Amino acid sequence: QLVESGGGLVQPGDSMTLSCTASRMITSTFSPLDKSWYRQSPGKQRELVARLPGLGGIYYADAVKGRFTISRDNSRKRIRLQMNSLKPEDTAIYYCIIGEYEGQGMQVTVSS
Repeated sequence: QLVESGGGLVQPGDSMTLSCTASRMITSTFSPLDKSWYRQSPGKQRELVARLPGLGGIYYADAVKGRFTISRDNSRKRIRLQMNSLKPEDTAIYYCIIGEYEGQGMQVTVSS
């Protein structure tokens, strides 16, 4: 249901954009759903990075506030996570979740 793109290897301080498209979902279903990005680092629990709810304000984890931005494009049924000023501790597998659907995960590695 969800197709993710982006990810890869970058250096500290670089930027990267992750995308997640609900290609098989109709727009009227996509629009009101909660949309989130999670990440999981080796040996750590999965953590919520950013959430864009159907209703209510946007949430960011303290660790990414001011650096990451979650956005949506309802017409394209897509969400994005713009990540700036990346740090080695941002290294993780990133997952998008839209409603009850979850992407396959993308590896993001921040290393010099």
